[in-house]
Amino acid sequence: MPVSNPLRRLLHVRKMEEEQRRLDLEAALGELHALEHGLAAARARERRARRLQNESAGGEIADRAAALLEGRAAARIAAVLRPRIAAAESAVGRTRQAFLDKRLERRQAETLIQEAEARDAAQAGRRSQQTLDERFGAQLHRNGLLAVKRPNATRATTGLESEPAKVRTDARPAPANLEQKSETESPRVPDSGTVPNS
Repeated sequence: MPVSNPLRRLLHVRKMEEEQRRLDLEAALGELHALEHGLAAARARERRARRLQNESAGGEIADRAAALLEGRAAARIAAVLRPRIAAAESAVGRTRQAFLDKRLERRQAETLIQEAEARDAAQAGRRSQQTLDERFGAQLHRNGLLAVKRPNATRATTGLESEPAKVRTDARPAPANLEQKSETESPRVPDSGTVPNS
């Protein structure tokens, strides 16, 4: 029996689900990377604000106030991004696990199909061998019937060589008449136990 259509449909569905989970994983990873880049940028901005604040220590008060505000804004951004990054990492872990589960299901469906195909191939091989065996047996049977019908057939035509009929050599020839039979028989022994004189 060939591999059933439901199994092939199941494999197709599993492949589509795996592809969807792969796209979800890529999206979650992309979001995580964007948040991590945002956090790195906020930290760089905060470092730059500290450097400006140090440079304006003996200078204009406006520059110092601007550097202070820049540092506070960068710190607030970093404080907002940290929990979002943790949530994104958790989402990436769940999405990766879902992707791996769908990959496992797809491989299980492929294994089922491969096993069914291997069973089908083995059954086809057995059927083919059985057909060959039956054909060979029928040919031997036909050859045997031909040998019975034609006892003088040669080995080349039938594969069998008929044996000539054996002649019995131990049998005595039958007497032609009863008188001849009585002559050939051994003399009778009289009842008295004496042997007659000849």
